[in-house]
Amino acid sequence: MDYEKALEWVHSLPRLAEHPGVENEKKLLEKLGNPEKSLKFVHIAGTNGKGSTTMMMSNILKCAGYRVGATISPYVLDFRERFQINGEMIGKDVLAEVLTQVRKAVEALENEGWDSMVEFDVVTAAALVWFAKEKCDIVCMETGLGGRLDATNAVENTLVVCITAIGKDHTELLGDTLEKIAREKCGIFKKGCTVVCYPEQEKEVIEVVQEQAKQYHAPIRMPEQEDFYFYRGQPFENRVNYGGYDLNIAMPGKHQAYNAGVAIEIALALCDKGFDISDEAIIEGIEETKFPARIEVFCKRPPLILDGMHNVQGAKALASVLEQEKVKHLTLVIGVLHGKGEEKMLELLAPYADRCCTVTPDSPRAIPAQELAQTAKRYYRETAFFESVPQALRHAMQFAENGLLICGSLYLAAEVRSLLEKTANTTV
Repeated sequence: MDYEKALEWVHSLPRLAEHPGVENEKKLLEKLGNPEKSLKFVHIAGTNGKGSTTMMMSNILKCAGYRVGATISPYVLDFRERFQINGEMIGKDVLAEVLTQVRKAVEALENEGWDSMVEFDVVTAAALVWFAKEKCDIVCMETGLGGRLDATNAVENTLVVCITAIGKDHTELLGDTLEKIAREKCGIFKKGCTVVCYPEQEKEVIEVVQEQAKQYHAPIRMPEQEDFYFYRGQPFENRVNYGGYDLNIAMPGKHQAYNAGVAIEIALALCDKGFDISDEAIIEGIEETKFPARIEVFCKRPPLILDGMHNVQGAKALASVLEQEKVKHLTLVIGVLHGKGEEKMLELLAPYADRCCTVTPDSPRAIPAQELAQTAKRYYRETAFFESVPQALRHAMQFAENGLLICGSLYLAAEVRSLLEKTANTTV
């Protein structure tokens, strides 16, 4: 298969398994010669912050001189963002070659009467095949959905498990309480691994983490909130000291400072397991981490902000940044998927925006723009819905003298970022 045909095949696969579990992935990896057995892992699960933490940790290890594989889910602009070594995406020809190999294994299993694979099974297997071929020293692997039944849970040689911020998302699959969701996320724990936990968690989440860690004889490291000192800086700067590490984090928000603290604790846990990671590598790795569509500030005055936040917890983090920066009277462009708590998201952002322009993200699960606008009318002085994202942006920019905020979905963020890249000189 060439690259385009390989992508076409991947995207033709089902998104969700009829019977979720890791057995399909284990069988597929076995057919591929178990590439995962030659690798070591930092395994990262949670509701929010997985991608940022994965990238911070990958960069730390790269700066320490290691060859680091990283999986990112979902991607924003390019499918190949899902597969990275030392921050570089996989080449198109290489990905086509790897996916061809995986497809042969999938078809062989189907001929043996095995269940059909879903897209994430294939993506995970392809990443592990590539990382093994490239002889990565370690892999920072982000779960797709949940943890216990996730395809990534087929790996075994896990040195550190990370639990990022946990909130209510995908409740139809993971459970309707924080305790149930946390239990699913903690399903990636392995005997003897070190567990690193995000510091700002609800009590029931902490209790599940502690309980599960005890079962697996896994020590826990968790940054203490009082160990963070936040410096005053310029707008949207994120200067913080954690445990003696002075950091200038490229991504704004207290939550990103906490993610950085988590990355530091992961690095220190790896040092305990024999890795050589200097303080300089930790600082450099965190400070060079940039992640598209994570409260991404294209312009500060007036602000032009793009955020792929897609649930209530993400909206709270975004609102906290807007409050800190004393941003008011924005024009909001928003598109949301069903089941993400759209009314609460709109309510949380309402103090910072006067106008709301709703759009329909490019997803079958998207809330129609007109329907979302009806909800938005309860919270915004002016609301309007639009048939297309470019149309909404053109309209919004006419009234955005105080700034523009685009958020609500990574699908929307991807489309907007692509448009902004095509018009690099865009100003509000």
